Amino acid sequence: MGVTEPPGPVMDRDEVDRALARLGAEHKAVEDSLLALQDHAGRRLLEGAELTGTTKERWAATERTISLLWTYFDAYTAAVHEAREVRARRRWPGREELSELTERLRGESVTVSGTSTLAERFTLERLVARMNELYASSLDMVVTADAVWSALPARIDLLAAELGRTRSLAHSVGVRPGEHPAGDDLEAITHELAALRAQVVTDPLAFWRPATGSSAPGGGRPDTDRYDRAARALEDVRREIEAVLQVRQDSEARLLRLRDVLSRADRTLAEARAARGEVLAKIAASEVPAVSGPPTALQERLATAAEYRRHAQWHRLSPLLEALEQEAEEELLRAREQLTAVTAPLAVRAELRGRLDAYKAKVARHGMAEDPLLIERYDQARRMLWSAPCDLRAAEQAVLRYQQAAMDMVSGAGPVDRRGNQ
Repeated sequence: MGVTEPPGPVMDRDEVDRALARLGAEHKAVEDSLLALQDHAGRRLLEGAELTGTTKERWAATERTISLLWTYFDAYTAAVHEAREVRARRRWPGREELSELTERLRGESVTVSGTSTLAERFTLERLVARMNELYASSLDMVVTADAVWSALPARIDLLAAELGRTRSLAHSVGVRPGEHPAGDDLEAITHELAALRAQVVTDPLAFWRPATGSSAPGGGRPDTDRYDRAARALEDVRREIEAVLQVRQDSEARLLRLRDVLSRADRTLAEARAARGEVLAKIAASEVPAVSGPPTALQERLATAAEYRRHAQWHRLSPLLEALEQEAEEELLRAREQLTAVTAPLAVRAELRGRLDAYKAKVARHGMAEDPLLIERYDQARRMLWSAPCDLRAAEQAVLRYQQAAMDMVSGAGPVDRRGNQ
C-alpha cells in the first residue's frame, strides 16, 4: 500500500493527472493486498476453527478490523472514481475543476459512515495510512496464527508417532505405567502431547513469541518450549528403553560374568581364611585381621536376577544387573584386600628370608662364608625364620645383626667378636 502527495496549493492539470495515475496504481495495490488477505490460508483456518483464549479474542477484533478495511476501501474506491469523473468532464479543466480536484485529492473529501463513530472524514492520504495500519495488524494476527499452525501441530504429530513406537517397544519389555518409572513417564508425555495439540489448535497465539523491536507482520517465532520439554523427556525414556532392550540381548553373558566375579571373590576369601590359619600357626605375636564370610547376599540377589531373566522381566533386571556388577567388583576388591592384609606377616617373613640368603651369597662371593661369627649369626637368624611359630620382630633383629656383620666383613672393617666389637 502507498500514500499520495501531501496537501498543497491548487493543482495544475499535470499534477492532477499524475496524482490520478498514482491513485490508480495505489488502488490496485490496496485491492490486491485485501484480496490476498481474504484468501490467506491462515484466515480461512481462523474462520473455520473453534478458537479459545487469546486467539478467540484477537480474531473477533480482527474480523471487525477486516470488515472495516473493506468499508474504508469502498469509500476510497468511490472517492477515486468520483475524482476521475470530475477530471473527465473536460480535456482542459478550468480553475473551478482544478480547485475541486485539489480538494478531492488533497482535502478531507472522504466521508466514511458505519464505523464506531457516526462518520469519519479523511484525506485520501490519511485514509490510505489508516488502511495500512489496519491491514498490518490484521495480517500480523493471520500470519502469526498460520505460522504456529504450520510449525507445531505437524511436529507434535511426528513426536506422537515416535511416542507410539516407543510405547510399543516399552510394552514388549514389560515397561508399563504403575510398574516402571519409564512407563509412568510415557503416560505423562502422552497426556502432555494431547493437551498441547488441543491448545495449539484452538489458541495458536498463546504459543507465539514476538521478536523484540520488530514491527513487521508476523515478526517472531512459535514458542516451542513445551514441545521441546516433551521431546527431551521422550528421548530420555527412549534411551532407557533401549538400555532395557540391551539388557535382554546381553543379560545371559552379564549374568555369567557376575557369577565368575563372585566366584573369584569367594575363592579369594577362602584363600584368605586358609592363609589366616597358616599365619596364626606360623607367626607369633602378630595381629591377623578377621576374614569376612562368602558374599551370600550378593549370591541371593544374583539368583533373583536370574529369575527376572527367566520370566522376561527386563525392566526389573536392568537396574539390578547394574547394581550387582558394581557391587560384585567391589566385593572382589575387598576380598583381595583382605587376602593381602592376612598374608602380610608371611610376606614379611619371606622378605626376611630372601634378604638373609642374599647376604649369605654375598659373603660367599668374598670368601668369608666359613667365618665362625657369620655362621653363628646366620644359623641363629635362619632358625628363627624357619621355626614355627616365628617371632618376626626377633627374627628381623637377627637378620639385621647378620647383615651388619656381613657388611663389616665385606667392607674390610676387620674381625668382629661375639659381642659385635672389633
